Order: sequence, then C-alpha cells, then structure tokens
Amino acid sequence: MSKFYYNEEQESYDAIVVGTGISGGWAAKELCEKGLKTLVLERGRMVTHIEDYKTANMDPWDFSNGGQPTKEILEKQPKQSRTGYTTSQASHMWFVNDLEHPYNETKRFDWMRGYHVGGRSLQWGRHSYRWNQMDFEANKAEGVSIDWPVRYKDIAPWYDKVEAYIGVSGENLGIPQHPDGILLPKLELNCVEQDIREKIAENFDGRVVTSGRVAHLTGTKQFDGRSKCQFRNRCIRGCPFGAYFSSLSSTLPAAEATGNMTLRPDSIVHEIMYDADTKKATGVKVIDRLTKETFEFKAKVIFLCASAIPSTSILMQSKSDRFPNGMGNDSDQLGRNIMDHQLQVGASGKHDGFSDKYYKGRKPAGIYIPRFRNLGGSTNRSDYKRGFGYQGGASRSNWEETIAELSHGKNLKDAILKPGGWNFGMMGFGEVLPYEENRFTLDYDNKDQWGLPTVTFDAELRDNELKMRKDIQESAVEMLEKAGLRDVKGFDNPSALGLGIHEMGTARMGRDRKTSVLDGNNALHDVPNVYVTDGSFMTSASCVNPSLTYMAFTARAANHAVEQLKKGNI
Repeated sequence: MSKFYYNEEQESYDAIVVGTGISGGWAAKELCEKGLKTLVLERGRMVTHIEDYKTANMDPWDFSNGGQPTKEILEKQPKQSRTGYTTSQASHMWFVNDLEHPYNETKRFDWMRGYHVGGRSLQWGRHSYRWNQMDFEANKAEGVSIDWPVRYKDIAPWYDKVEAYIGVSGENLGIPQHPDGILLPKLELNCVEQDIREKIAENFDGRVVTSGRVAHLTGTKQFDGRSKCQFRNRCIRGCPFGAYFSSLSSTLPAAEATGNMTLRPDSIVHEIMYDADTKKATGVKVIDRLTKETFEFKAKVIFLCASAIPSTSILMQSKSDRFPNGMGNDSDQLGRNIMDHQLQVGASGKHDGFSDKYYKGRKPAGIYIPRFRNLGGSTNRSDYKRGFGYQGGASRSNWEETIAELSHGKNLKDAILKPGGWNFGMMGFGEVLPYEENRFTLDYDNKDQWGLPTVTFDAELRDNELKMRKDIQESAVEMLEKAGLRDVKGFDNPSALGLGIHEMGTARMGRDRKTSVLDGNNALHDVPNVYVTDGSFMTSASCVNPSLTYMAFTARAANHAVEQLKKGNI
C-alpha cells in the first residue's frame, strides 16, 4: 500500500473512519467500495506492508540473548512487560511505550495497544470463530444484563461474507455451539494431537478436538496480493506473504484501490462535533500526534473503530449542551460493562508415544476444543453461567508456542536444541459476564502529552468467572489423564482483565436507549450518523475470539449506513 496522505485543502468527506485495525480496515473497504469518499484517521505512525516488517526474516541468533526483552524495552513497557506477550525484541516495536501513553489502574488491567496503521490486526492471534445462536440469546434467557438486539440469523450472512474474503482455515463439525463456516482446508493435526483427539472422543461424549480456525490462507484458492501460509510462525512480526489476514495486507489496499480513500496517520481523534439543530454529528476534531496542531474534518457519517477503550473515550470527550456526560450517554453506560476473556488456566502433560515422529514447519495454530458446558441437559452446571473453550497443542519443544498469547519471547535454547519428548498442553478461554461495575473512567486531573484525559480502569474477574476457572482446570486435567498422558499438571496463573487482548463492552448495543448506547445497527440511538463497530458494541462476550464478529458487524453496519445516506435519513 502506498503512503497516501491527506489533501490539506479538503475538509469535508462523505465518511470518516477512526482507526485502521480489524474493524477500521473493514469499514474503510466497505464504505469506499460503495462509493463514499472516505477519510481514514489513524492516531499512530504510518506502516507499509512488507517494507516495515523489519524483523520478519530474522532468526533467533540475530537477536541478543535469544530475543529476550532488553533493559531498555522493559523500562519503556513496564506494564506490558508483566504479560510476557509484547516485549520480545522481535515484536516490541508493535506495542506502545507505556511511559508515553500512561493509564491508571484502580485494579490491575493489562492494556496492550498497537498504535500504527494496521493496528492490532498485525499482532492478533488470528483465531476466527463464529458466535452461535445461544450466544446472542443467553443474556435474555438467563436474566443477565440486557438482551442483544440481534440474533445469529441476522449476522450469519455477514459471517459468510467476511470468511470468504479474509480466508479462514478450519474444519466444519456440524455442531450447534461451533457453527459451520466458509472455510479453507484446515491445518492438519500432528500425530499426538490426532491421538488425543481420538482418546477424548472415546472418553467424553460431546467433546471434540479440532484444528484451530485461523485466518491463514491454505489450499489453492487465490486471494489478491496474498500468498499461502509458509508455516514460519513469525506472525507477530508482520507477514511479508500476507498469509494471515490483516487490514494492512487486505482491506486497506482494497479501499485504496477504489480511489475513494484518504489515509491520514498521526491523527489523534478526541472529539466528535455535534449539531443540536440537525441532531447529527458533523465531523471530528483531531490533534496531530507529532506537531500537536489541531484540525477539524467534516463528514456525513462517522465510524468509530479505534478499539473499545479509545472509541468510548472519544464519545465521553464529545460533550455538548445536549450530551453533558458524553455523546450518546443518556443511559450512563459509556465506559461500563468491560469484558475480556479469562485465560492462563488449564493443564499440560507428557506423551510417551511417537518418539520416531516429528513434523515440518511450525503451524500457526494448534488444537481447539469448542465449548461443552451449559449447553443443556447433562452439560449444565449449577455453580456458574456460560462456558469456555480450549486452545493448545502438542510439540517436541514448548507446547505454549501453539497459542499466540503465550508463544513469544522463549529462550534461545528452546529453538536450537534437538527435540525432546512430546508435550501437550491446553489453556481455557472463558467467558466473562458483563457487569456495570466493571468500568473505566476518564481522569482529567492526569492528562497525557496531548492534553487529553487518561483512562482509569476499575474492573476485575468476579465470582462467576472464578468458579468457571476451577472447572476449566479440573476438566483439562481429567481429559489429559484419560487421554493417557503422564505427569499431568493443572495450572491457574494470576490473570487480570486485559490479558486476553479482547476488550469488549463500554458502549453496548441494545433494544432500549435507556439501557444501551447503540441500536441494532451499531449506530448511536441519539446520533444516527455515528456508528461504533469495534469491541465497544459487544453486549456479552461469548467464549470465542471476537475479531470475526467485529468484522461481520462492521460490514453490516457499513451497508446500513450507505442505505441510510441514500434514503436521506442521515
């Protein structure tokens, strides 16, 4: 993608998209392809596909100390360093300097941010799962929080559209909690993973070990400008082959190809302007990240796609006589109901077989076990609501390499010594319920270098999640023992919200403007030309990785916005 900057003389556009990650890229593509002249604003630096993946072809011995974080990295990322995920020499450049981008914690919150063109679509774990019908109905059925204003049937066509475009490899199983999709050939299980799949099927009704569904190209289908996965397992560095989906390799180039996109990096959006007479937004206020100059850009429709916390912060800062507590905040729900997925709990063990077997390459994903709890009948638990899935895998090095959230910054010796015996491990991804008390607020007494309020988090795992964790560990141990592994050990490591990197909630959608911020089309109830399609809109969290759902809702919302523009409603 070329370095396409803005025209200083142009102040007005058909649409403005804030953010260039998973959601922003899709909003840009859809709006531009539908003919709208679209300004895409990114608060971070410009990144060019392939050219700026500086560590993509470096080997372990090209880094000092096997790529472990340096003292300088740790000093600049003190909060992120406690996660172990963002601070390796190979990938730390994709995550913000904590000192330059401070935030506050009443309770620990691990906020991992990537401010650059492409956003966290360059670093995501790529697992891409559909929600099921139960996910959209659970709140109403259980009397939890508020009801979703949509159902699976409303989103299914958009899942189809997104999967066909981004390329998702995986296996259709025909089970309701793990809906079938439009999939590329799956990543084959290795010999131990296949053995454990068979053993679990023999010992547990309704539990299935399958390949992780990941947005990696496999098979023979052609995708514009992208090549098949090369099994290098260096995904977090940026993929020069475009083998996994990112907005930088896929949706942003598609938007640019229309001639309708204007991309402006280094542009910090901090407020949406409002016209009380028309009851619509008129544009956004921007601070240049480098010069600190201020700008205003106008548009007929605005898409907030900056990720859950920044998008909601923009709404909170958008105050007026009509909205003294933030745009669209009559319900007082902005900043509330923070959700993530809980993890760092599961089990591992040793497998004595297949000592003569190895495998070529490094798969970008291992196994997935879909949810099997609280689906009805004997699967139901009385001690907690909702459920969990597992990610994991088998290897002759470190099984954690099969899980994106755990796989980085390993010791050099793990990469160069001959393989030992087989190890298998799996970690649960559990649903977190929406609680109004789990929230963030803005601190106007502690501002950042651009004069904007900092974020203060006050959110934690609660009783339902803690009871679920116990079951996640016990179930993992039981399955691995019955699969014949030895030295099986459960683990439950300290885990704060944020660690799953799936921030959700904070500007939820709903049927009633008195209890929600957005309507069923992702538009603000009270400002119909402002759409929010990142994790902010989520009304509950399911237990699966949410990015595919963000993309589906974004495509749907863009289609709705264009229809409303044509009708003159916004």
